[in-house]
Amino acid sequence: MHQSLLTPSKDALVYIEQLLEKLLHIPSPSGNTERIIRFLEHEINAMGHSCRRTNKGALLVQIPGIDQTRQKALTAHVDTLGAMVRDITSDGRLKLSMIGGYAWATIEGEYCTVETLNGQTFSGTVILHNTSIHVNKDVIDAQRTDQSMEIVLDAAVRHRQDVVELGIQIGDFVSFDPRVQFTETGFIKSRHLDDKASTAILLGLLKTFSDHSVSLPHSVQLLISNNEEIGYGGNSNLHPSVTEYVAVDMGAIGDSQATDEYCVSICAKDSSGPYHLGLRRHLVELARQLGLHYKVDIYPFYNSDVSAALKAGHDVVHGLVGPGIANSHAYERTHRDALWNTFQLLMAYVQTPLQTY
Repeated sequence: MHQSLLTPSKDALVYIEQLLEKLLHIPSPSGNTERIIRFLEHEINAMGHSCRRTNKGALLVQIPGIDQTRQKALTAHVDTLGAMVRDITSDGRLKLSMIGGYAWATIEGEYCTVETLNGQTFSGTVILHNTSIHVNKDVIDAQRTDQSMEIVLDAAVRHRQDVVELGIQIGDFVSFDPRVQFTETGFIKSRHLDDKASTAILLGLLKTFSDHSVSLPHSVQLLISNNEEIGYGGNSNLHPSVTEYVAVDMGAIGDSQATDEYCVSICAKDSSGPYHLGLRRHLVELARQLGLHYKVDIYPFYNSDVSAALKAGHDVVHGLVGPGIANSHAYERTHRDALWNTFQLLMAYVQTPLQTY
C-alpha cells in the first residue's frame, strides 16, 4: 500500500455519528427531500467545499485531485422509504401508497407525520384496520396490505370532511418516525440508516479532506442522491471523465449472508448482476492490508445507484460497499464499528491511484 496515505482519525467517527443523528431526525421520503438537501448543502459549504444541485434536486460535490483527466465517483443517498396519502376514508382514516419497497408489517404501530402541500404537519399512527384483538379475533392472522393498513390521526376527526378541513389531501407525504437510539455499547438503532449512515460517512470524508488538506491522486466527484429508493437517483450527472463509480450503501444482513453489523460489506453481486471483478479485488486488497473487518457478499434482492447508472448507459467500472445494517427496510441497526471500517476503506480508496484491471 502507498505509504503516504493519511491515517484516519477517530475524530472523524465522532463527526460521522453526530451528523448521522441529525440526518436521521430530518424526514426525507423520496420525492420530499428539499429540507435534508438544504441541510447538507449548508454543511458542505461550511467545510469550504462547493456543491451544486442537479435538476433532480441531488447534490454534486467536486473534489480536485492531481489528475483531473480521470476521476472516481462516490454516491450515497438521503431519500428514504415513506408513503403518500392515497385515500381518506369515510370515518377519517388515511389509506397509504408506499414510497419504496417494504413490508406493511414493518410499519405497523409506527408513529408518523403527514405533511400537507402547504407545509402543515399532523401526527398519527399506522395501524391495522379494526386492530383491537378484543373486538376482532382475526387480528393475528389478518393480511397487512394497502387495503388493511391505515393512519389514525392525532386529531379530532370522525368523518372524511373533518380531515379535508384540516388541509390533508391525496398525495400528501407521510414520513415514519425514526426512533433513533445510540447505545452505550456502540449500536445505532433507527429507521432510515439506509442510507443516511453512508451519507454521513461521505461527509466524514469531506471534512477530513478539509481538516487535513488531503491531496488526492485523482479528482473525486461525490453525489448525494435523492431518488435511490425509487430506482433512479444515481443514474445521471456523472462527469465525462469519471471512470470508476462506487455506491456507498447498506450491506444487507440475513440468513446465508456473511455481512454483520460491525463490518464494511463489499458487494460481489446484487439483483442487477455482478459488480466489476477487478474493482472488487482492489477493494478487498485494500481492506485486507488495512486490517479491516470486512465481508464479501451477494445481496439477492437489491439494486444500487451505481447499477442504475450502468442501466442508463454509463461506461464505468462499478462497485458497491457499505456498513453492515440489520433488518433492512424495517427498524434497522448497525454498530459504530461498521461506520469506522467503511470510512477507513473509502479513505484508502480515494487516496490510491486508479488501477488497471
